[in-house]
Amino acid sequence: MDRKVKKTFKDKIILKNPLVKETVAEFLGTFMMVFLGCGSVAQAVLSRGAAGGVITINIGFSLAVVMAVYVAGGVSGGHINPAVSFAMCLYGRMKWYKFPFYMAAQFLGAFLAAAGLFGVYYDALMSFAGGKLIITGENATAQIFATYPVQYLTVGNEFADQVVSSTILLIVVFAIFDEKNWRVPKGLEPIVIGLLILLLSSSLGLNSGCAMNPARDLSPRLFTALAGWGFEVFTAGHYFWWIPIVGPFLGGALGGFIYIYGIEIHHADPNTDEKMEQVEEKHELSVIM
Repeated sequence: MDRKVKKTFKDKIILKNPLVKETVAEFLGTFMMVFLGCGSVAQAVLSRGAAGGVITINIGFSLAVVMAVYVAGGVSGGHINPAVSFAMCLYGRMKWYKFPFYMAAQFLGAFLAAAGLFGVYYDALMSFAGGKLIITGENATAQIFATYPVQYLTVGNEFADQVVSSTILLIVVFAIFDEKNWRVPKGLEPIVIGLLILLLSSSLGLNSGCAMNPARDLSPRLFTALAGWGFEVFTAGHYFWWIPIVGPFLGGALGGFIYIYGIEIHHADPNTDEKMEQVEEKHELSVIM
């Protein structure tokens, strides 16, 4: 009589489908990024600057991205951003059928991260402005979860801000993973991406917080609308809410195009003499320097 092999708990719960594994990884990675990144904003805002400020927010969000990419990177690539996934599909780095699953996981992860952060800081939020959840002004707390533009910013400038910052983001992301360029050593990619986020938030974050990520902005914004801030979160800043969604998608497409047609397609064939000459010149230059 054949004896049935007893399955362990691990055997029972292990995921077999690669797409399911990637979807779960994107969910967890995006959750980590929003929970920890927005947490750095919450600590600064709710302490009225006593336990943080612009510097800790920029560093905190950048490190949150690093940790999130380390969590998901080995399974799904650690996109944690629908604009990145879109660019990867657009330029043949990922199959289009995966895009809806990646995007759904990213939006859901960001939404639940906002809910989790709300729970962690619930008492602080309730005591901050006498129990009121305010969107704008000195007692505003909505900016903990989503980005809002400064008062002087026009819609055109808001849109350009998101397109440009997302374009730069994708140019560097494509460069980091370009095998024929000076690729980052394997395993250190998340750190370089974190440094990129730190640079972008430190140089292009003044206007509206440098969202560059539709899931990071829309899902927490929707959560705040449902949690008590009200649907004015979608009308604030001249109906700003759509800009961190459309802008990053357009910027991601532009960034990928600029890198591929500005750098990537011009790499020499490694089998040609020209390639060998370029390698020798590069080596000689590095020795001289």
